[in-house]
Amino acid sequence: MHSHQPHRLLPNPPKIAILPVMKSITALEAKNRFGEVLETAQRQPVSITRNGRPSVVMISAESYQRRQRMARERLRQSLQRAGEHASSQGMSEDLLDQLLADES
Repeated sequence: MHSHQPHRLLPNPPKIAILPVMKSITALEAKNRFGEVLETAQRQPVSITRNGRPSVVMISAESYQRRQRMARERLRQSLQRAGEHASSQGMSEDLLDQLLADES
């Protein structure tokens, strides 16, 4: 008999740091405790709810800038891969110009 082990998608799952659950407060609490919310948002994202539903997330300016840089880099890499793929399929600057000029 062989033992039955649960299947794993990855043989050795990567170890990642578990982030604390995002702090969530109501819009009224945010209004009444704005200074405290600002301080908390410097350390971790704060979800602000309105009518019981998530409305916005407040994050530090540094975290926002880091996310923007990461998004720009992912876009740049995607565009580069798309360009390399198009080139490998025969696309050229001249052909692209022709395709863009053809408005029919």
